[in-house]
Amino acid sequence: MTYGIAMLIDEGLVVTVDSRTHAGVDHVSTFRKVTFFENPGERAIFLMNSGNLSVSQSVVNLLSDGFPEPDRPQRMTAAPTMLDAAKMVGAAIREVYRVDATDLRAQGIDHSVLMILGGQIKGDRMRLFQIYSAGNFIEASPDTPYFLIGEMKYGKPIIDRVIRNSTPLNDALKCTLISMDSTMRSNVSVGLPLDVAAIRRDTFRFAVRRRIEDGDGYFDDLRRRWGEGLRSVFESMPGPTWCA
Repeated sequence: MTYGIAMLIDEGLVVTVDSRTHAGVDHVSTFRKVTFFENPGERAIFLMNSGNLSVSQSVVNLLSDGFPEPDRPQRMTAAPTMLDAAKMVGAAIREVYRVDATDLRAQGIDHSVLMILGGQIKGDRMRLFQIYSAGNFIEASPDTPYFLIGEMKYGKPIIDRVIRNSTPLNDALKCTLISMDSTMRSNVSVGLPLDVAAIRRDTFRFAVRRRIEDGDGYFDDLRRRWGEGLRSVFESMPGPTWCA
């Protein structure tokens, strides 16, 4: 299972995603679910993935190494705009399906993927896209400034209550970590390590790229304070007057 969050607010972009791909009684595996494409001062782009891991990795390899056909855009690092980058991700998904989908279906394997692409290229505005298995996509807007993928039901309420377009970037980052903590507490299939990144608008570089491992001091303190704060607020609220 996966839980991933990407937000586009006035100050920039924030992304947080877990790395757990399987959580069973005797087997837990982790894989990085976000790829970064950066040329500092010229472009900063992230691609988050969920769904079939082999398909996702094949898509990332195409975007990193280039399509074999000379008439296609070759690499994510060469995309002239973020819209072109989103189209390139869609084309890569369709190319992987063209090669592998028949064999995957024959084995009864779910080969669907869902990806979130965000970033900014110099000369273009900052943008955030959610890209589906068919290669089509939608774009975030001021009315819908964030996308979530995977196990979202536990962490979405805090985002809905807190996040606004005017939310400072650092507060948005903090909110994604609290949202992730809420999910991890309720679903064992989401877990550490977490990959966290942020891009400030018009800087064309990552302000933050961090992997949060077990024992991370800030994250442990945040989880403790959030839990204590919730209990304190709960205990301070009056009980129902109609309950004897």
